[in-house]
Amino acid sequence: MPFKLHPSGLTVAIRLTPNARKTGFDGLMAVANGKTALKVSVNVAPEDGKANKALIDFLAKSWKLPKSSLSLLSGQTNRLKIILIEGDGPALMTRLLTQLD
Repeated sequence: MPFKLHPSGLTVAIRLTPNARKTGFDGLMAVANGKTALKVSVNVAPEDGKANKALIDFLAKSWKLPKSSLSLLSGQTNRLKIILIEGDGPALMTRLLTQLD
């Protein structure tokens, strides 16, 4: 599961693919540490943080969350990113897990 409760809300592990043909979700994948990440593609180049911004914009729109509630905790220049979603962690996890199905 790519989601993990956090004192400020919920974190989600993302495996980002920039320069894709289209922006969208690409399923789940196992990552090196034995955990799971949500695969996301964006059709933006990974320069000057543009792909990270496109990721935040896409997640906020897809999950119907305010952009201000999403922030990049780690992975600024890495494909594996941890996104923090501020709010009620258990409620967010329940809601987002149903959207993954």
